[in-house]
Amino acid sequence: MIRAPLSGIDVFLAIVREGSLRAAARALGVGAPAVSHRLKALEKTLGVALFVRTTRSIELTEAGRTLLAGAAPAFQEIIDAIEGTRAIGGSTTGTLRLTMPISAFKMIVAPVLAEFQTLYPGIRLDLSTSERLVDIVQEGFHAGFRLGDRLTPGVVAVRLTGPLMPCYFASPSYLQAHGRPAHPRDLLGHKCIRYRYITANRIQDWQFIVDGQAITVDAPTTLILDGMEAVRQAVRDGHGISWSLRPVIENELDAGRLETVLDPYVVPLPPYYLFYPEQNRRLELLRLFIDFLISKRSGDAVPFQ
Repeated sequence: MIRAPLSGIDVFLAIVREGSLRAAARALGVGAPAVSHRLKALEKTLGVALFVRTTRSIELTEAGRTLLAGAAPAFQEIIDAIEGTRAIGGSTTGTLRLTMPISAFKMIVAPVLAEFQTLYPGIRLDLSTSERLVDIVQEGFHAGFRLGDRLTPGVVAVRLTGPLMPCYFASPSYLQAHGRPAHPRDLLGHKCIRYRYITANRIQDWQFIVDGQAITVDAPTTLILDGMEAVRQAVRDGHGISWSLRPVIENELDAGRLETVLDPYVVPLPPYYLFYPEQNRRLELLRLFIDFLISKRSGDAVPFQ
């Protein structure tokens, strides 16, 4: 594969445009010797002279005219492409692709989505709600939402919530029929609905704090699901006890459609973060979105940098 001497082409086109090596040097902001050196290097690479130089003028050779005819429009296309790419980074219109668990969507994005779209009508949000641990670079996302203990090393992360409180919960009809567990070990006598992590293909551990010690209870599982929304629906339908982030079901708890159990024993979880690769730091669409989310919460979230 032949590597195109693009810096030499830049000099060649400047000489043609300005009419002399000295004028091309001024236009490029370099010394005349540098222009002469780069032109000679280009001619050596191509194996042909591009100009006929006299004390009074500089004229294109036939090879130079051939190069000019092909290189000038192509080089302009490259410049236009570079400028277009730079414009994307600072644009306030376009598509922002984000991936997040359904719980993050419900807790963080959904409550303020209408306001964001009113403020920034030129930004189209392309949202994927997935429980998988998505490789955002490989799958073409600009950013993602993830709990703090699941962040990928090396990413830029912005905290959007405080520590999250989970809960174990059931429907009133289930508790009326089967009783209310008073201690984590009581789960051994209940029907339990468990979540299977899609990426790791393992069932979620149920952890508790008992007498200051962390314990795991391998609750008897009558139903396994790989989507948290499906888990919550199964609980609503009275099939057993399960686990959720409490804010996700807060409205149903307040309305009495669901009830929590074992509250004194639950283990808090890390906050939700929005994370993105370093190369997206200057993306204006992402900056606007993050700053908006931060403005909607209290606490010590770190602003976009």
